[in-house]
Amino acid sequence: MNFHTRKWIKPEDLNPNGTLFGGRLLEWIDEESALYAIIQLENPKTVTKFMSEINFRSSAKKGDIVEIGLEAVKFGTSSLTLACEVRNKMTREVIITIDTIIMVSLDENGKPKPHGKKEIEFVKDRLEN
Repeated sequence: MNFHTRKWIKPEDLNPNGTLFGGRLLEWIDEESALYAIIQLENPKTVTKFMSEINFRSSAKKGDIVEIGLEAVKFGTSSLTLACEVRNKMTREVIITIDTIIMVSLDENGKPKPHGKKEIEFVKDRLEN
């Protein structure tokens, strides 16, 4: 799993218990998944279709730094399936896991669009061709 993004937990990210609000974390995961899929599928019209069970395993508090990890699990005809793990950057304690996030590439009419991808590509490799 590659950890691409780090977030610093600030007061506005907290719930009434003083820990990271789950909705804020899910917002960050959704955004990171979209960015990852847009880059991989080379289509800015890529959306979240599905998220499987979300497993909150620990919490984070103000001042913690968390990192969001994503891994491509499967390429479908118009979709990319990801797995996600968020962990505390300093302690490596897992905060949340999501086994399945399905992102779908859309055409200009909002319908699923085949992307023709079969494996992870790195932007640097695209630029060399």
